[in-house]
Amino acid sequence: MKRNVVILLPLLLAVLSNACAPVYRCGDSLPLKRDLTWGKRLKSVILERDALCINLAAKEKENAGLKNNISELNAKNNSLDSEIDELRAKYKDLIDENLSQSDQFNRALKVKSDELTNKEKLLTEREKALAEMQKIIARQDSITKRLTGILRNALLGFNSDELSVEIINGKVYVSLSDKLLFKSGSSAVETKGKEALKLLGEVLDKNRDIDILVEGHTDNVPIKTSVYKDNWDLSVARATSIVRILANDYKISPTRMTASGKGEYFPKSGNETAEGRARNRRTEIILSPKLDEIMQLLKD
Repeated sequence: MKRNVVILLPLLLAVLSNACAPVYRCGDSLPLKRDLTWGKRLKSVILERDALCINLAAKEKENAGLKNNISELNAKNNSLDSEIDELRAKYKDLIDENLSQSDQFNRALKVKSDELTNKEKLLTEREKALAEMQKIIARQDSITKRLTGILRNALLGFNSDELSVEIINGKVYVSLSDKLLFKSGSSAVETKGKEALKLLGEVLDKNRDIDILVEGHTDNVPIKTSVYKDNWDLSVARATSIVRILANDYKISPTRMTASGKGEYFPKSGNETAEGRARNRRTEIILSPKLDEIMQLLKD
């Protein structure tokens, strides 16, 4: 027992001496004069500690740099998230705008398409109406030519200076001279003139789709009587006399006839010569096919 105590005592002293050695932390410098009681093991530990301190400082510095990088990356990430949100909002706006414009374009296209369809339909209807009108006009031209032939044959017994028949602008003009119909300054129709009106009335009675316009014309020699104030008054009276004979004697419907006095204002020749004045003193009976069908087409 005593021998064991003797052996353990030196060991205990060594441990206590080492336990009392000073403790150094990272950053503390070693004293120039080291304690002679330090053991080799402690010296090794101190050196290892210093190395670890150096590594720790480096790692802490590296960690601080990494933390700074992470903060920067987080900031960039947040900025990118904001940009992405803005781009998504703009993309949505563009999609909505594109859909709106596409919808507007489609509506405008439909409107134009409907307009084009309506115009094509209207054009087809107008072409159809035009074709129908052309048929009517062609039929009326045929009627006019046939009527002209009939009148010329019926009035062959009259001289060319008394009576003429011609087509002007699709109408038949029967021109009767003043010497055939009237005495000077009178509106009473002479016997030979009534013969011409009789033949004319018979033709008109058989062709009832013909409208009749009777125009009285005079020369420019002034006239003033107890009955007529001037040439205009006389021309109206002469046209009216012919209309009455056609209506009363040959049963031509008054609704088909119009009496008009032109006086001296529509001469066929100059009034400087007797021949010219004679040509101007005339009554024109203008015959035209009824335009009811054409007027109805235009109205429709």
